Amino acid sequence: MQKLTRLYKTAVNNASGLQSCPLGRTKRRFQTAYSLFYWFAQHSRAVLLPERLHIGRSLAKTLRRKSYRVSVNACFAEVIAACAQIPRAEQGGTWITPDFQAAYTALHRLGHAHSFECWLPDAAGRWHLAGGLYGVQIGSVFYGESMFARRADASKIAFACAVPFLARCGIRLIDCQQDTAHLARFGSQLMPFEAFRAQLGEWNEVALAREIGRGVAAENEAA
Repeated sequence: MQKLTRLYKTAVNNASGLQSCPLGRTKRRFQTAYSLFYWFAQHSRAVLLPERLHIGRSLAKTLRRKSYRVSVNACFAEVIAACAQIPRAEQGGTWITPDFQAAYTALHRLGHAHSFECWLPDAAGRWHLAGGLYGVQIGSVFYGESMFARRADASKIAFACAVPFLARCGIRLIDCQQDTAHLARFGSQLMPFEAFRAQLGEWNEVALAREIGRGVAAENEAA
């Protein structure tokens, strides 16, 4: 984890903009998964402190009244593939290329990348993957990468359940990257770049209270 931590520090160590991060050169087991990745650092970074998570009234009602199950690391490859397929406004394609997916799946197998899946039942009671998200964990920081939804509220449910679960594991900071209205409704805030870098320097070195592992983060059965 120390080498991965140093690499991320390198990626955010300079001024904002495009930063190269040659992850594939650090360990032999990474060589087949990585060649060269680029990280984007902004002067103000959108972050979420887990203790400041905000659940709006409408979503709170959904969480109480809807049947759902949010799993952890149940199908990482399917989640990242789904994120790549979701059309996004003002984007002509996706940065989540097949090579990118393979690299992050390799990180997942090594225990550094994690997914959260939202499962919703159909009319017959069969459960289907309806949404989810994935990211990278270094120390007590979770770097959110992307999310998707195939049904209404699915990614919101996944995120709303993932944050408390990550907090129980010892995550102290969630890097949301971009400042969006969607994440602001959950309580994200803009952190000055120097403060963000200082937090990484501290919390990337702090081990989790417990492993993220696999299992169920939350579930609800509507009456």
